[in-house]
Amino acid sequence: MLIDDVTIKVKAGDGGAGAVAFNKVVNSLGPTGGSGGRGGSIYAVGVSELDALQQFRFKKTLEAEKGENGRGQFVDGTSGKDITLKFPLGTIIHNLTNKTDTEIFTVGEKILIAKGGKGGKGNFFFRSSRNTTPMESQPGTSGEEFELRLELKMMADIGFIGLPNVGKSSLLKEITDANPKVANYPFTTLEPNLGVYYDLILADIPGLIEGASSGKGLGIKFLRHIERTKILFHFIACDSSTPVADYKIIRKELGKYSKELLEKEEYLFLSRSDMADKKEIEKKIKALQKYNKNIKAFSIYDYDSMEELKKVLNKIKDKKVGTEK
Repeated sequence: MLIDDVTIKVKAGDGGAGAVAFNKVVNSLGPTGGSGGRGGSIYAVGVSELDALQQFRFKKTLEAEKGENGRGQFVDGTSGKDITLKFPLGTIIHNLTNKTDTEIFTVGEKILIAKGGKGGKGNFFFRSSRNTTPMESQPGTSGEEFELRLELKMMADIGFIGLPNVGKSSLLKEITDANPKVANYPFTTLEPNLGVYYDLILADIPGLIEGASSGKGLGIKFLRHIERTKILFHFIACDSSTPVADYKIIRKELGKYSKELLEKEEYLFLSRSDMADKKEIEKKIKALQKYNKNIKAFSIYDYDSMEELKKVLNKIKDKKVGTEK
């Protein structure tokens, strides 16, 4: 089960207390109290793994280590260990305590979400010419504590859409390091999968069916994730007997959910071209060109067609990184 909306509590570590201590060495009887260690902080880091919020399914309270107290002989307390939590790209961190929102945009992006408390100073820092035996020290300050709602709105450069079992997952597996479940039956993909093709993030959206916008099949849950994709790769199986109807079903559901989805840049692909003869494919391409001129047929088992598909991906990639010729 994909977790894309969960509320957790985070508590950064408290700082350790400073020590009151004095040197026991003869002729060196000054203050030697060390300072307390800093409390551990809690960070969020962006990752491409879409299921990263699964870690909060059962564990909803996270606490970083406290800083150790200072000791005598100028020994400072050890700082508490920081915690780094992995959040999928597109996660919106709603801080319910201070009413602020932060979003994770890029892989490796690190954000401080709860700062550890400062360690208190030991009595060594309170010495002066007038106070050679200070009895003062500081307690550590408290670490920040927040209630956070984590809402995932998946971000991807390209979203793979289409009816169930049209080869979206097979393509993602072929051109990226993603390892989605692949099988020859509908609804093989039950959760979105992300893959990275050079600088592009690709998202395999579970197959939609007629009525998806009203909750049928895998429902409206995954239509929401398509909102954040920049470009759509729409897949229709070459061996479908009704390619135009298939295309219209998906477009209709997108439009019912949000008219803005129909305005996204869209490429149309006839998948599994090895399952139909050339004349049949040309006939289907001609019929679909009335609705979308950006159309190609491919098979993951056909090198030339895969190279043509990669040219489309490379052009989008070059445009993204600003190297388009």
